[in-house]
Amino acid sequence: MPLPLDGQILQTPRSPEVVEVSPPRVWDERLAAVLPPMSRLLSLYADATWAEGPVWWPEERSLIFSDVIGRRTLAWREDGSIVTVRDRSNFANGNAMDADGRLVQAEHGRRGISRTDADGTELLVDAYESEPLNSPNDLVVASDGAIWFTDPTYGISDPREGYPAEPALPHQSVYRWRDGEGLRRMIDLDQPNGLAFSRDEKTLYVAESNADGLPRVVACPWDGHALGAPRTFATVDAGIPDGFVVDSRDWLWISSEAGVVIVDDHGRRLGVIPTPHVVSNCTFDADEKRLFITGDSDLWMVDLS
Repeated sequence: MPLPLDGQILQTPRSPEVVEVSPPRVWDERLAAVLPPMSRLLSLYADATWAEGPVWWPEERSLIFSDVIGRRTLAWREDGSIVTVRDRSNFANGNAMDADGRLVQAEHGRRGISRTDADGTELLVDAYESEPLNSPNDLVVASDGAIWFTDPTYGISDPREGYPAEPALPHQSVYRWRDGEGLRRMIDLDQPNGLAFSRDEKTLYVAESNADGLPRVVACPWDGHALGAPRTFATVDAGIPDGFVVDSRDWLWISSEAGVVIVDDHGRRLGVIPTPHVVSNCTFDADEKRLFITGDSDLWMVDLS
């Protein structure tokens, strides 16, 4: 059964408010056709404690996102209101919607992947080879129904985002889980974070977000059976790459300390959308007419052409 929308109202309907920040910097005419240079960053909500994991909910024309530290999953509705989707969400971070309209989440608190519908929440997986996972961070549902997720240590190393613990696993990895098939460890990376597939699902992009290493987005070929070796695909101007989204042109819109960095399908820099502070993740609505951005206490939006 699909996910219901009947939670506590945290914000009554209101109009978006313009944020005082520099307009987008556009360096390529292809991006200018998508992101007008005079577009403005709009504030939709500013009362989260750490906003993350935005995903569009087509059935309700709403945006779901996490307040990780606040331990709630929220939804922005088109009238500007904010409602609770899941309270006591176990420090859920990344969100995805599956083909049946169910909410799939990466939970720091239970160190696992859960799935929520109108009947409640089910924990799908929380261990690899009988050892607890680190703290699943972000995830994506592929066209075959498989759930791919990253498993860095942020949720067990930062007491604001989970329950402190020593890692039980000697690696930080990307995993694939599917009903009836169990959990597969696909690749080990350095603090893997955001991830997304190319539109043909032949390339998996993953952010390596270790600030002490080489923060980057890597590209891994996927042939339906195994992931190939990662190669550096893109970097960001400041801070680390966190969550990101792939659009219908196979461009990546990557979160960073400088804002949202946009690169094309070859990793060439197209532009950046400045923000007042660090960005955690971003996503589009169903028609790619709006870009939604999370970071710190904020949910923002940019109108696109």
